[in-house]
Amino acid sequence: MSTKLVNEDYPKTNKPMSDNQLKKIAEAQYKAEQTSKTDEARDFPTEIVELPSKGKFYPEGHALSTGKIEMKYMTAKEEDILTNQSFIKSGVVLDKLFKSLIVTPVDYNDLLLGDKNAIMIAARVLGYGKDYPITVTDDDGNKQEVVVDLTKIEDKEFDWDRFEEKDPFTFKLPVSKRTVTVRHTTHGIQRKIDAEIKGLAKFKKDPADLTTRLKHTIAAVDGDDSTGTIRKFVDNELLAIDSRALRRFIDEITPDVDLTIQCLSEETGDPFRSSINVGLDFFWPDIKV
Repeated sequence: MSTKLVNEDYPKTNKPMSDNQLKKIAEAQYKAEQTSKTDEARDFPTEIVELPSKGKFYPEGHALSTGKIEMKYMTAKEEDILTNQSFIKSGVVLDKLFKSLIVTPVDYNDLLLGDKNAIMIAARVLGYGKDYPITVTDDDGNKQEVVVDLTKIEDKEFDWDRFEEKDPFTFKLPVSKRTVTVRHTTHGIQRKIDAEIKGLAKFKKDPADLTTRLKHTIAAVDGDDSTGTIRKFVDNELLAIDSRALRRFIDEITPDVDLTIQCLSEETGDPFRSSINVGLDFFWPDIKV
């Protein structure tokens, strides 16, 4: 009497499999299960959002090194997030919203702030459409209403040829001639900055926003990356003129969206530029304030 294997593809061997072979089989099964779950979970419309950084300032192989991120359209589930009073009071409501909308598997703390701004714009468009009414003021102080097409917002000008290097960046201070190494601010770094400023305020100390930000943005001073050296340098050794030059450099190496628009004065007919002020109605268009 002949016997037949249930699975003809199963390797016909009497040798027991090694731990490494078993591990590979288990990993393959897990990946197949995760792929199946992902395919099921993605039964919803999505859009690909271009990032201001073009992915150039993320490590090679990072999920965002392509310069794109996939996001889904806002649903009633996300509106629940927007109205969650606990999230609103603790100041995390928008981060909760963005995390819910992002489809690309990525560590949220890795997001560059400029890319996060692009995600914010995309989230508003995917939730409530491209038209955003705001009040602007011309050069003579006259106020008028305009409707901004959020899909027309462009990235700020950036000299890609000048900044081809990856994080961190080096900058020689113009007066002291000391060499400072700086890195891009990510959501994770911003959280540390916010926490320190909040902690200083709690103990009724000067929050020192500018110096606190520099302490977390500077990665090294003259090659010394110790926290003590960096903090001592910012508090006691960084000249005001060098600080201004350093902050200008940080702005130059930071890709972002351009939140300014060109307007035409209804009173004078003259052109002027205005900032797009992101208010409560950006994500709560029906709110009464």
